[in-house]
Amino acid sequence: MKRKEFLTSVVPLAAAVTSVAKGKSINDPDTKAKVPFYLKEGDVIGITCPSGAITAEEIQPAVNKMKEWGFDIRVGGTVGLKDFTFAGNDEQRAKDFQQMLDDDSIDAIMLGRGGYGAVRIIDAIDFTKFRKKPKWIIGFSDATVFHSHINSRFKIATIHSKMCNSFPDDWVTATQQQIDSINSIQKCLSGETMEYTAPCNSNNRIGNAKGVLVGGNLSILQNVAATKSEIDTVNKILFIEDTEEYLYSIDRMLWNLKRSNKLSKLKGLIVGAFTDIKPDDPGEEFGKTVYEMVMEKVKEYNYPVCFDFPVGHQKENYALKCGVMHELKVEDDGVLLKSY
Repeated sequence: MKRKEFLTSVVPLAAAVTSVAKGKSINDPDTKAKVPFYLKEGDVIGITCPSGAITAEEIQPAVNKMKEWGFDIRVGGTVGLKDFTFAGNDEQRAKDFQQMLDDDSIDAIMLGRGGYGAVRIIDAIDFTKFRKKPKWIIGFSDATVFHSHINSRFKIATIHSKMCNSFPDDWVTATQQQIDSINSIQKCLSGETMEYTAPCNSNNRIGNAKGVLVGGNLSILQNVAATKSEIDTVNKILFIEDTEEYLYSIDRMLWNLKRSNKLSKLKGLIVGAFTDIKPDDPGEEFGKTVYEMVMEKVKEYNYPVCFDFPVGHQKENYALKCGVMHELKVEDDGVLLKSY
């Protein structure tokens, strides 16, 4: 199935709302994972930039939309800073992130953008107060450093989703999938059970699974391998995505997952978008598709696998609750992913 046809037929379905009063934490009964407080009108979302630089003007569409949702916004000191590609130097970015983690008046933290830089500061962050009173960390791409570190070490849920640089300047020209995927952030933050459906892909492997959802950007998962931020995939549903990589590089990273036993004990595998794949050099063609590479690595296992799920570096990038129990159904007539 063509990716365009697939994405236009993906519809996120809002299910029952499970709102949680502020001041009362939840523990997932199956994993003992901590779920941060869900937000209500008037709660505060902080914006900080632990990775690449972004201006105050560039985050304004996101600020406007989140205010429209009923949230107050606190803009961090790294917004507008620039130290080459970074939003300020390492010390400035770590300090801004730390202040937002420790500030009790801030209820969630959205990253301004991805890029590169989170791995340079992750070891400088003190998560002591955050572990006692967690809050939602929101972002994707380079934010995978935080998702993996927080989920593996502290068993605290986070939100993998679009960031400030992904909000459109003009909502009139935005696609419905783009609008829906941005609105899915509000649904996540408000405590809704997230439910997504997608048509079956001929490369999918049929099956049902239940497990905690983890994952993110494939190159970042490899970057944090064999460190204190390494992802834990045992009995988990793993999702992966990436952008601007060569096919051989994707294959190499998938081999890293396999050889480090990150694929052997999964409950299920979700393969998101692999966008803007770099062309092979003439005469050096790799000769395998992403579908073929993935199935080669998981052929000896029997868990469900689905492809072209709408998550990744594209307009249709739906919010996922990392560290939360999910059910994955990959069937002949389509795919269902549902959070609990």
